Amino acid sequence: MNIEPPTISAPAPLPPIEPATLETSPPPRVETKPADAGDLILKQKLDCALQLARTVSLDFNNALTSILGHVSFLLSKAEAGHPWRHALMEVEKSAERAAEVAHELQTFSRQEKEAHRSPPGNLNLVVNRCVEFFRNAHGGAIAWKPQLEKNLFTARFDEAKIQQALTKILENAFDAVSGGADGQIAVLTRNAELSEPTQDRNVRLMPGAYVCMEVNDNGSGIAPDILPRIFEPFFTTKKAPHRGLGLALVYGIVTNHGGGVAISSEAGKGASVRIYLPAEKEIIDEGGGANQNLQGTGTILVVDDEDMLLSMTETILSDYGYKILTANNGTKALAVLSRDDVKVDMVVTDLVMPGMGGRELVERIRQLAPRVKILCTSGYVMPADKKGGTAYLQKPFTSDDLLAKVKRVMSSAASVD
Repeated sequence: MNIEPPTISAPAPLPPIEPATLETSPPPRVETKPADAGDLILKQKLDCALQLARTVSLDFNNALTSILGHVSFLLSKAEAGHPWRHALMEVEKSAERAAEVAHELQTFSRQEKEAHRSPPGNLNLVVNRCVEFFRNAHGGAIAWKPQLEKNLFTARFDEAKIQQALTKILENAFDAVSGGADGQIAVLTRNAELSEPTQDRNVRLMPGAYVCMEVNDNGSGIAPDILPRIFEPFFTTKKAPHRGLGLALVYGIVTNHGGGVAISSEAGKGASVRIYLPAEKEIIDEGGGANQNLQGTGTILVVDDEDMLLSMTETILSDYGYKILTANNGTKALAVLSRDDVKVDMVVTDLVMPGMGGRELVERIRQLAPRVKILCTSGYVMPADKKGGTAYLQKPFTSDDLLAKVKRVMSSAASVD
């Protein structure tokens, strides 16, 4: 299980950081340094879990690829009224869910460093987007307090993965404060220039420039006996369907970028999560990333059982000129498509949903509105269905990934890639 604990106390300055005694000053980097025997045991647990997850996910994914490939082939041969068709679709739906779990394991276990392959960017863009998603998804239930450094240093990062990590942290923070009368979540960014090795909890920062993203909440905090275990894979205090990979995934993403994650909390006093990434002392304009070529027109129906993802997709696409309709299940999506007063040009749907699955919805759409373009999203990507005019976009994706794919599908003929 994943602990995905309450995260973050009210906005606060950089938590107490004590200089570490180091003899040299190598190039800027972040190290997770065991401070005691308990931390060393945690590191050993993580290493074992990484190796296990790597092995299991590889074998698991290979088997699922074969299952999905054969089931898809059989479904392509089975007519709509075939007596086995429904059973095959249920097998495919279950295999797709398992494939998404395998994908999570692969992401968690991946050890190659990401930073050197990633373009430089401004983390404020990611923070603003994530906060906006949560505001739209949860209305005014929580007081969101972004405090962002205007002249934030440049960091190299994979936008989709850092957004995924920050989203996991914000989910924990929201869970920690939801239900309270005055729930507050503060999201901060700041520059850090260090002239000597510095320690923040279990993270050792070498001399150099960094950007720090910090999330503080005023929730119930993390119990002292839970705090040492928060990064353990498969450990969680939440009920199913949580699998205990949330903060372990955050840990893997950040450390693969050469960064570090520090968490501090006191029971009853909220929690604070800090992500450090190596940075360059250059400034990228926050508005510089907008690409007008991604603007578009038309009406798009977005279908997903996750309200937060519905809100995210609506926010991005509506900002770039599209009219957006939403549905949180296949039945509601078909109801929208059946309305005489609505003309839908494209449907963006998750493949893995309870009840009516993505494939069944796609087939029903082809019968009801054959001219509507279709884009499926999933953590596990199937080959593009060129005959049926269905395109696929793998999660997690960036806003540019989504916008570029939507524009390509909207301007395509019957067959897409």
